[in-house]
Amino acid sequence: MVESAGTGAARQLPDGQRDMGLPVKHAGQDRTVRRVLLDAALEVFAERGYTDTGLTEIAARSGVPAGTLFQHYGGKRGLYLALWEEFREEQEHRTAATLAAQRGHGVDDPIALFVAGARAYLEGAWASRRLARLLAGDDGPAGFEALRRQWDRAWVRRNARLLEVDERRRAGRVRVSVLTTVIGGAARELGDCEDETEAGEIVAEVCGILIYLSAPPG
Repeated sequence: MVESAGTGAARQLPDGQRDMGLPVKHAGQDRTVRRVLLDAALEVFAERGYTDTGLTEIAARSGVPAGTLFQHYGGKRGLYLALWEEFREEQEHRTAATLAAQRGHGVDDPIALFVAGARAYLEGAWASRRLARLLAGDDGPAGFEALRRQWDRAWVRRNARLLEVDERRRAGRVRVSVLTTVIGGAARELGDCEDETEAGEIVAEVCGILIYLSAPPG
């Protein structure tokens, strides 16, 4: 489960520019070009893998000149990391909205909130399964695995706060780490589901496991 930190800063673009401050027409055009490039990159990465993907193919698939691709993303690595950032942001927004809705309905039990957030995360992984499957694989740019581990550690810390677990106790840290690993593993499995019914069964099964494992010992 992920709970967004909720920063209000403008999103930094890969080329060092910001969306803020650009003329509205140009900003809209830039967003459209970036969307086309990311969609094309996802298609080609999913078909060929990161290593075997060429920038010329992404440019051809998108219909955007290679020079414009470099201007926005600096190359293949920038495209991959932008897809990862997009997935993380969507998942954070989804789970944060779910938690806010649950709290608005008076839910304050840590386990109930944790499981609701986990369900939202897993449903998001199914909805974006092609991207989730790509990002969960081992074929990524140099340094990506370290970034993913860093984010995973932050994810465990957020879950610990949500579950009100004392992180100073090793047993508590291990319990939250196991729970987070269960969610991550289930998200990867969802990428191979045949249909929405099977995906729903997995989400329900995992949520039941999380409820059982979330209960503190004793």
